[in-house]
Formats: sequence, C-alpha cells, structure tokens
Amino acid sequence: MNIFALFEARVREALEALTRSGTLPEGLDLSRVVVEPPRDPSHGDLATNAALVLAKEARSNPKALGEALAAELRADPRVTEAAVAGPGFINLRLVPGVLHDVVRAALADPAGFGSATMAGGPVNIEYVSANPTGPMHVGHGRGAVFGDALANLLVAAGREVVREYYINDAGAQVVVLARSAHIRYLQALGRSDAVVGEGLYPGDYLIPVGQRLAAEYGDSLADKPESEWLPTVRDAALAAMMDMIRDDLAAIGIRHDVFFSERALQDSGAVGELLDALRARGLVYEGRLPPPKGQLPEDWEDREQTLFRTREFGDDTDRPLLKSDGTYTYFAADIAYHRDKFLRGAREMIDVLGADHGGYVKRMQAAVKAVSEGEATLDVKLCQLVRLLRAGEPVKMSKRAGEFVTLREVIDEVGRDAIRFMMLYRKNDATLDFDLAKVVEQSKDNPVFYVQYAHARARSVQRQAREAYPDTDFSDAAALAGADLGMLADSGEIEMMRLVAQYPRVLEAAAVAHEPHRIAFHLYEVASSLHSFWNKGKDLPQLRFVNATDRKSTEARLALVEAVRSTLASGLAVLGVTAPDEMR
Repeated sequence: MNIFALFEARVREALEALTRSGTLPEGLDLSRVVVEPPRDPSHGDLATNAALVLAKEARSNPKALGEALAAELRADPRVTEAAVAGPGFINLRLVPGVLHDVVRAALADPAGFGSATMAGGPVNIEYVSANPTGPMHVGHGRGAVFGDALANLLVAAGREVVREYYINDAGAQVVVLARSAHIRYLQALGRSDAVVGEGLYPGDYLIPVGQRLAAEYGDSLADKPESEWLPTVRDAALAAMMDMIRDDLAAIGIRHDVFFSERALQDSGAVGELLDALRARGLVYEGRLPPPKGQLPEDWEDREQTLFRTREFGDDTDRPLLKSDGTYTYFAADIAYHRDKFLRGAREMIDVLGADHGGYVKRMQAAVKAVSEGEATLDVKLCQLVRLLRAGEPVKMSKRAGEFVTLREVIDEVGRDAIRFMMLYRKNDATLDFDLAKVVEQSKDNPVFYVQYAHARARSVQRQAREAYPDTDFSDAAALAGADLGMLADSGEIEMMRLVAQYPRVLEAAAVAHEPHRIAFHLYEVASSLHSFWNKGKDLPQLRFVNATDRKSTEARLALVEAVRSTLASGLAVLGVTAPDEMR
C-alpha cells in the first residue's frame, strides 16, 4: 500500500475538478506534481508541490492556487487538515486510520510489503565484468554489490531482470595472463630460470594453475614456441580465473544469469556484421578527426580512418572503429556486444562500471541509440573508488594478489553482510571509505549492526510477548490483524508508522532512479525509530512494547513491531543482507 501514490491520484482528481470549474486551464502538464513526506514531520503526514509547479503555466499566484487546491482536498474524509505553506506547498494531515491501514497492509503481506508493479519490459544489467586475470579486489566488490542490489531492487519493483557478466577474454591482458601462467608452469616443472618478469602478473594465485598444467601436460609445453602453447595455457588460465571469480561472487551472495564471452562474440563475426549494418545505414565513413582539446587520449590517431557517426546520436565527436593495423577498436567490440543484447530482447540496459570509464558513457549511449534505432536505452552507473582502512589507517596490499587486497580476504574478515550493506550505504558515485574495524563494531555508528539489531530486537519483543501471553504468537501477522491500532497515539509510534508508510515510495523511487542506497538510508531511519521507542519505554513503563497487564496495548504495539520488522526484512532482502532473529 503506497499512500503517496494514492494521494497523488487524489491530488490529480482535485486538479481535474479545478479545471472543470474553470479555476485552471485545460491541458496542464502534471508530470512534475508529486506527493512526498513534508520536510518537517511536525507539518503533517504528506505534502504536495502541485500549486507551486503549476502556477506559472496556469498564470496563477501559487498561494492562491494552493488555497483552491487545499479546499478541494479538505473534502476528502481521509484528510483532517490541508494547509498552504511557504511559496505554495500544501501540507496534509490524515486521519489516523490511513496509517493504521498501512500497518495492516504490512501484516497482510509481510514478505511482499513495499513491492511495486512498475511498467516496462526486461532490464539487462551488466555488472562486475572484471578482467579474468586474477582474483577480485575490493573495488570490483563495490560494483558487484551495487549491480546485484540494483537487480534485486528492480525485481522488487516488478521488473524482469537479466543479470549479465561480460568476460573480457579477447584483449592483450589475456595474453599476459597466459604468459604469467606459463612461467608458473615452468616453475612447477622445476625450471630454476623461470622468473615472473616485469609486465607479468606476479600474484601467487597462478601457482596452482601452473601446477595443474604440469600435472596434465608434463613437460610437453615447456619448449614449444609461444604460438603453440599459448592457446592451451590461455584457456586453462581463463577457466581457473573464472572459477575463482565465481567462487568470490558466490561468497558475497552474487549471481549472474548470463556469462557472455568477448572472444566468442568476435569469433562469431558479430563485429564485422555490426560494421556492415552501420555502413548500410550510412553511419560509417572514412575521415580524419581533429585533435581533442587538452591531453590527447591514447586511442587518438592523426590519420584517415573508419569512423562511426556517433555525433548524430548525442556524442561529442565521431569515433574510430578500426585501428591502424586493421583490427577492431575496443569501442567497435563494445558496440557489437550491446547490439547483441538488443537482438536478445533488451530494450533497457544498465552497465555498472568503474569510475575510470566516465569518458566512455556518452559514446556508448550514442551507440546503443544508433544500433537500436532509438528503441533501446542505456544507463551507465559509475562506482567510485573504495579506500580500504583499518582503524583509519590504509590497509596494506595482499601477499597473495601482489598488488591489491582481494575481495575474498575482506569477506573472510568481516563477512558478506557488512560488505554488502556498507558498499550500499553511500551513493555509488561517491568515494567510499571502508574501515574494517568500524564495520564490525556493535554500535549505532555501525549502520549494518544498527539495522540488523533492530530486526533482531523486533523478534526479541515478539518472544517476550509470547512469554507474557503464551496463548498468542505475536510473530503471526494474521493473529495481529484485529489489534486496536487506535491505541498507537504516542509520537514515537506515529513516527514508526510514518516510516513504514514511506517504504513503498522509497522503494519505487529508488528503482526509478537506479539508486539502491536510498533503501539503506531508509532502513537506518526505520531502525532508529524502533530503537528510540524502545529506549523511551525504559523510562516510561506505559510505553513498553509488552505490558503484562494490558493485552490491548501489547497487541497494538506488537502489530506495529511486526510491520516495522517486515519493512526491515524486505529492505535487507533487496540489499542482499540477512535479517537475523538474534545477534551474537
């Protein structure tokens, strides 16, 4: 039950009534009209900006229009007060029964509370897509968690989602991987002259790959020319790296529906087919690009070359599709990959990339628009860096990986819940300080503990209530449906009901904006309201959740506790974090 959507519809009905009466002209653009929580909860339960955003188009004074609209809204039996404030906002106070209905809705469907039915076809989300050249590091983990939570969020909002991983197994880095693995293979054979040289991957993670190659092939790959051993070693190393990456992802609760190989794409001739299709539409030409302003990018060449007319689709400049040696550019392969997504039915695509891909966004959005002839869209979410700390000090590199701290090491130290929640407790495009000491603290300053503890506290309250009233299971939502919610009159109880009521709106808005951090922020508020009321009850016995001599108030408060608990459980499920019944 989304009361904000319900009252947005009511505001639109009121605006239609004002149009019929001649107060407003026909054909106003209502797309910016919203109903939201007031900035100050003391001002009411809901607020709308309708008068403010429509006044100019309606050639009316915002306050005058606000008064006319408020008069219409006061006729609604669910509204006890409609007051115009500031430059034209209208604050609404509702009868208590509206918030009571929200609590009952949460009780009626604890698992599905907050879910939405957003319109739209399948969404393809590509995330992680780390180069298969070693174990995942903490930076990969942020994009992985973000992409997975975004997929969960869209599913909760009623969308069909395909979770995809693009395996970059066709570039020069794969050749470096094979050469590095071959050195480990020679070392496994006892070759004392085999040394991991400069430019190769130095991590110990390739030692088992070399050992398996030695066990399977003996010394048959040792003295052959590179052109003969490289395909065998490359494929073995890639398979081992992808197994390692899949294990790391599983350890943090992340899965994909599709693993898509770049090499398979290129071997299929898809890139050549792309160029032929673009040429047939007149979107490819031979030309020379002017030098870009500022520092020259690595892929710029001062020569006649094959160019894609990406400027026609919103890019800053046209882009090369072929290198000077006749091979395809990375951009050409990426276009072919997104074209393949489109041909597989994706009309809405989301790519989760590292912050260093910022310059790639406009060209890829232009490319998707071009190859789909405007039928598909691409949203690129950039994940900023993660600074790994321990008690405020930078964490040293991993001995195993050689150049970075592996994601698996962090999982083993602090657990998947702490990683997932904290990776989402900051907007994806902001740098994240991840302190290994802080995320395991049992304090209000540790958001993941604070939210999980609220869920465990709700379960504890339910257990206490069963002890006081053995004939009732206070975790049974259906058993609480008949509670007299009119007894919930304290400001703390009203705050909890309001926050529960806001959850469906937060979930839908987060899904529309592709911003799962909004869920994490809201859960912290919900948890804070529960903890605050618990503490209030320590000083005021009449406000305790469980009162052994007042069954009626206990039932009402336990109904509210279950609504809060189901909200926390729903939001934590979206984030991929467990909702514990007890804290150890």
